[in-house]
Amino acid sequence: MVVGIVRMELHITDCQSLKDKRSIMSSLIRRLRNKFNAAIAEVDHQDLWQKGTIGAVVIGGSTAHAHSQLQSIMAFVEGQPVVMVTAVETEIL
Repeated sequence: MVVGIVRMELHITDCQSLKDKRSIMSSLIRRLRNKFNAAIAEVDHQDLWQKGTIGAVVIGGSTAHAHSQLQSIMAFVEGQPVVMVTAVETEIL
């Protein structure tokens, strides 16, 4: 069993309040969970209205599969027009 972890720091471009941020982050997290069947959560910067951090964890049978899933998750987030990825950390256990 292989565990893949990714942590992505995001800048939310069209956000004017914490309410806007929470709406955007909730929608993004919901879509990621549905599309990739992975554990996704907002893990840091909950009180900053233009910055957020998402953590994702996948479990696979091989390192290649876990890495592929993480790459797909990162590509999906990077393709979202309302957020800009500012930092990414990945780890395979």
